[in-house]
Amino acid sequence: MKKKKIILFDGVCNLCNNAIQDIIKRDKKDVFRFAALQSEIGRKLVDERHIDTSKIDSIILIDPGTAYYVKSEAAMEISKEVGGAWSVLALFRWIPVSLRNMVYDLVAKYRYRWFGRKAQCMVPTPELRAKFLD
Repeated sequence: MKKKKIILFDGVCNLCNNAIQDIIKRDKKDVFRFAALQSEIGRKLVDERHIDTSKIDSIILIDPGTAYYVKSEAAMEISKEVGGAWSVLALFRWIPVSLRNMVYDLVAKYRYRWFGRKAQCMVPTPELRAKFLD
């Protein structure tokens, strides 16, 4: 488990859930594990790293023993592993992080309005259960 990168995501966000489902499909090397930010394990992992989720409304990528990434940096790191259409994000690497994060924050601010939200966190199918942390 220590070698797996952990993606923490907003479990009620339709945009986030769709992105996670796409990442799962493309994760051929079985690099990632997933947890909703709202879950007990999600809150624990955030607290251990002293991440203030009231200030960082973001996907979080944890690379155990190495680092954690938020916002556009998390998306960039994830894209390196999954490839495919996600590779397009690498084109934005040359843009300063502050500018990338301004766009990220704009999408994050309006994601529920633009993409909707679920009443509760996604429940993975039995086949996908092993990819999610309890």
